[in-house]
Amino acid sequence: MTYSRFLVSPLVLLLSACITLGPDYDRQQATQWETEPSSWQQPLPHEGDPVELIAWWSQFKDPVLLELVEQAQKQSNNMAQAALRIAQARALLVTADAAAVPVLNASGGVTRGTFQLGGPVIVATTAQAQLQAGWEIDLFGGLARASEAARARLAAQVANWHEARISVSADTASLYTNYRSCEQLAELSSADAKSRAQTARLTQELAQTGFQAPANAALARASAAEGQSRAVAQRADCDLLIKALVSLTAIPEPELRSRLAQGSRVLPKPALPVVKRVPAQVLLQRPDVAAAERELAAASADIGVREADRYPRLSLLGNIGPLSFESGAGSISATSWSIGPSLSLPIFDAGRRAANLETAKVAYEVAATQYRTQARRAVREVEEALVRLDSLTQREAESLKASKGYRESLQAAQERYKFGLASILDLEETRRLSFNADNILANVRRERVNAYIALYRAVGGGWDAKDETK
Repeated sequence: MTYSRFLVSPLVLLLSACITLGPDYDRQQATQWETEPSSWQQPLPHEGDPVELIAWWSQFKDPVLLELVEQAQKQSNNMAQAALRIAQARALLVTADAAAVPVLNASGGVTRGTFQLGGPVIVATTAQAQLQAGWEIDLFGGLARASEAARARLAAQVANWHEARISVSADTASLYTNYRSCEQLAELSSADAKSRAQTARLTQELAQTGFQAPANAALARASAAEGQSRAVAQRADCDLLIKALVSLTAIPEPELRSRLAQGSRVLPKPALPVVKRVPAQVLLQRPDVAAAERELAAASADIGVREADRYPRLSLLGNIGPLSFESGAGSISATSWSIGPSLSLPIFDAGRRAANLETAKVAYEVAATQYRTQARRAVREVEEALVRLDSLTQREAESLKASKGYRESLQAAQERYKFGLASILDLEETRRLSFNADNILANVRRERVNAYIALYRAVGGGWDAKDETK
């Protein structure tokens, strides 16, 4: 008992004196950057009535879109890879945490051989079993810093998984929106081609009776061919978008076409996503920025790990177990045990540990630079999405006026042409203007929906930084 007190008392004092080397990570200080804006330069679209991003896709009120987004997420290789990296990070965290707790191993063996202890040679059998325990005392906090780094990297991988989920969802929605818009453009092209064909037939009949010149009939036929060509090209564009959706969702093309045919051919009308009034708050919503910040925290902890490597390492070792010795002269049984500290002192390593520490410090600066780059890109993407959304909102109203006006003008021109009050050139020019106006309106509406989706992605897609599990 006296020996145990003599051994344990200094150990308790030593444990109470343990320190943690390396910088203590301060998130607020580490993530500040000199040019961080205090407010958005573009007006916020929701006017004080934001919606929850987490259920944003359901607000499209388009079940086909929801099915495609869900299927794309299931088939996403990027999400699958991100999930594997989460599993790897969790395993590394378990390894890092386990290094700071005692380990216990068992061993045993039986040997037979000859022995000579100052007398004749004897043949004996030796059997021994042992329990071996070891515990590295974290004198300078290296193990704690390693666990801190592993935990931060796990959080970074979780955020990366959410970034992959948001990305594949937005990509799927954009493709779906483009396809619905393509359907509308195909209908416009088909209607335009039909109108041109009717004009060509009328002009041909008038030319045969001498009321129109043969050149006008040729012009009308050329216009009809041009309209038909444009309609074929538009349908091909729609087919290409279906191929892209098949690749993204892994749904067989016949089944995908059937699902698309069951849905509405109108563009979905999403609600506005949340845009915080302070840019710094938006940065907390983006998983890619959060992942960069967690990598920065891990790099900070790595400095402490490398700093602790330069100092002594203390381990407490012990073993206990039975021992038996049998020979022709008799047998002996006993129990052996031992316990004591083991101290490792770094003396000379040709500068390797110092270089490792310097490498960790440089890696921290690299991570800080990467975080600032990611944060600036996030602010830029939100600003760009706000600019596009504001511009497209205004353009849609004006494009709608233009489309209605040119359509009325085309109807009047067609009536005048039937009664010989307008030339074929006047009709075709009016038709061109009306068709272009209709196409511009359809494209502006498509771009506006895509601007909503871009803003959804730019502000983080409903991810919550408090969510530590996928």
